[in-house]
Amino acid sequence: MTTLRIEHPISDLDVWSRAFDGFAEARARAGVTGYAVRHPVDDAHHIYVDLELPDVAAAERFRDFLRTQVWARPEASPALAGEPVTHILELARIG
Repeated sequence: MTTLRIEHPISDLDVWSRAFDGFAEARARAGVTGYAVRHPVDDAHHIYVDLELPDVAAAERFRDFLRTQVWARPEASPALAGEPVTHILELARIG
C-alpha cells in the first residue's frame, strides 16, 4: 500500500470538502482505497490529505491528475489558498 500525502492551505473547509467530494469517482477510478483528511487543531485552514493507493505508479498518476486537472483550474479547486505539497509514502514500520 502506498500513500499520497497532500498538504495545502485552504480558504474554507466546507467549500473545500464539497469540491473534494465531487472527485469521489475520479479517486475510485484511480484506485484510491481509502483516505483521511486532517487539519491542525489550531488551524482549520491548513489540511493534510492521505490517499491510499495500491502502488507508487498509481500514486504518481493520481498526483499528476491533481496537478493538471484539479489544482491548475481554480473552478475545480475553489478553496485552494496556496500551492499543494505532495509526498508519496511507503510504509517502513508500524508498531
